[in-house]
Amino acid sequence: MSKPISWDDQRAFLAVLEEGSFSAAARRLGLSQPTVRARIESLEATLGTILFTRSVHGLTPTEQARSVGASARAMAHASDAFVRAASGDMAKPAGTVRISVSEFVGTAVIAPMLTRLAARHPAVAIELDLSNAGADLLEQQVDIAVRMFPPQQAALVAKKVAAIAVGFYAHRDYLAQHGMPATIEELAAHRLIGPDRSRADRALADRMLPQPGPGNFILRTDSHPAALAAARAGLGIAVVQQPIGDADDMLRRVLPGHDVAMLDTWIVTHENLRHVGRVRAVFDHLAAEFAAFGRA
Repeated sequence: MSKPISWDDQRAFLAVLEEGSFSAAARRLGLSQPTVRARIESLEATLGTILFTRSVHGLTPTEQARSVGASARAMAHASDAFVRAASGDMAKPAGTVRISVSEFVGTAVIAPMLTRLAARHPAVAIELDLSNAGADLLEQQVDIAVRMFPPQQAALVAKKVAAIAVGFYAHRDYLAQHGMPATIEELAAHRLIGPDRSRADRALADRMLPQPGPGNFILRTDSHPAALAAARAGLGIAVVQQPIGDADDMLRRVLPGHDVAMLDTWIVTHENLRHVGRVRAVFDHLAAEFAAFGRA
C-alpha cells in the first residue's frame, strides 16, 4: 500500500461505522451523502479490502472494519485534543476545554456552575461529555473529568473537592397519598425507584434495604436523571443527591436522619495539562463549585 491514506477518508469511515449509514454520517460531518460514499470507496480501494457490506437493510461493517475501529477512534480523539490544544494561548484562560461528567451531574448539577464560569472566563468554551463510564484522561479524550472515585494512574492529577450526601426523596403528593415512612422497614414497603443492572447501585440498594421484595420497585433504571424525573412525577421514592433534592420545592426528604451514602468527588486532569491556562482556570473553578455544592 503505497498511496497515503487521507484523514478525511478515515473520518468518513469512523462516522459511517458509528452512525450505520452514509446519510447519517454525512449529516454528522456536514457533507453530502455522495461525498461520504466516495470517501469510503476510496479508502476501500487504498486498503484493498471491503469495509462495509451493502444491503436493503443498510450497511454492515465487516470484521476488518470492526478491527480497525478502535484505531480510528484513537486518531479522532488525538485530532480533537490537537484542536483544543491549539484553540488558545497556553498561558491565558482562553480556548476550548472538554469536560467528562456523569449523566446526572451533566443534566442536574453542572449547568449553573458553567454559567458562572462563562461570566468569569468568557473566552473559555466548554465541550461536555456525558458518560457514566468515564472518558480516558490518559489518552486525553477529555481535558478534565469530574469523578466519584479516585484515579489510580500516576500520570493524572486529582483533587478531592467534596463528599456529597445522597438521601431518599419523594414528591409531596406521593407522601400525602402513601404516608411518610418512619423506619427503613416501612420504607421497604413503599413504591421504590431503584437500579436496574448497575452492580454498584444494586449493591447499594441491598445495603440500604435488607428486606425488599422484587415487587417493591415500581421502576428500575440505571439512569439517575430518569430516577429523579420519576420521583418528581410522584411515581415513588428515589435516591437523590441531597443538594438537588433539598433545592426542589416539590420533593420532600424521606428518613432525614438516615444518610444513604456519601459520594466522594474528584476533579481530575492529565499532568501534561495542569499548567495550561484554560484547563487550570476550569479545574480551579470546578473545584470551588463542587466544594460549595457538597457543603450545601
